[in-house]
Amino acid sequence: MRASRLLSLLLLLQTRGRMTATELARELEVSVRTVYRDVEALSSAGVPVYSDRGPAGGYRLLDGYRTRLNGLTAEEASSLFLAALPGPATQLGLGEVAANAELKLLAALPPEPRSHATRMRERFHLDVPGWYRGADEAPFLTEVSEAVWDQRPLRMTYRRWGPRDVERVAEPYGLVLKGGSWYMVAAVGGGEPRTYRVSRIVSAEVLGGRFERPAGFDLAAYWERYAADFRRRMYTAEAVVRVAPGVEGLLRYTVGDDAADIALAGAGEPDERGWAVVRLPIESVRHARWLLLRLGTDIEVLEPPELRALMAETAAALVTLYGEAGG
Repeated sequence: MRASRLLSLLLLLQTRGRMTATELARELEVSVRTVYRDVEALSSAGVPVYSDRGPAGGYRLLDGYRTRLNGLTAEEASSLFLAALPGPATQLGLGEVAANAELKLLAALPPEPRSHATRMRERFHLDVPGWYRGADEAPFLTEVSEAVWDQRPLRMTYRRWGPRDVERVAEPYGLVLKGGSWYMVAAVGGGEPRTYRVSRIVSAEVLGGRFERPAGFDLAAYWERYAADFRRRMYTAEAVVRVAPGVEGLLRYTVGDDAADIALAGAGEPDERGWAVVRLPIESVRHARWLLLRLGTDIEVLEPPELRALMAETAAALVTLYGEAGG
């Protein structure tokens, strides 16, 4: 355990430069006193680690010192190849670079981790898009990724929901791949970050100059908040429905995990036939009509009245259609 911690401390100093004992203790989840002992152990083992005193002080390695020991276990090496995304890397123009990096990593690994990594690559494959839709076509993804990487403004024409495209000069902070679709997180005119679907960019030009990213901007944290807010905004209404026993899985598949979780968590007591009344979040009455029709006679809409009437109207039209076909 201590050997692993000493290696982690060494790699932290190698990758981050000067760090205080408090920072090291926080990263390693140990006490500051333990850090003192570990640094002394590294120094005794011949590692050139030095202490700088003063407000800006801390521990650092001798300039130019690098260790060749990567410390990867077989499982850690395997996980790196499981996390590889050759498809998205190719979309970003990094396919060849990623392939070369994989070859170099394999060559640098000792025999046992190399064997584990090779088996992982042979036995697991990550396919990002869902079953019922392919990945978005994003012809300007290269320009967007260049602007993100180099912190350069991007002039774009963006196709919003509506009749007109809009012109924007954006400062892209990052890219997110969600379910086969790329999203750009960017600010316009010094405003708050917003999210743009890259496939809706119909023209793009990387401009000269550079912009400054906001200090402390965390792309992953932003996306988590955005996704949670998106789910809240998506459900603007509620339907009261009766569901047949045993269709919980089909309900989840039809309306999605978020809506199904909310509905099933508040389900009433089943009646004598096993049917239960639930309150189901919906996007709109018309959208709910198409979703709930997929459940056939395993669901009955009770409220709102307009949704119940729409379901009855659609069912009557189906009877008419298939009655005529059968006649």
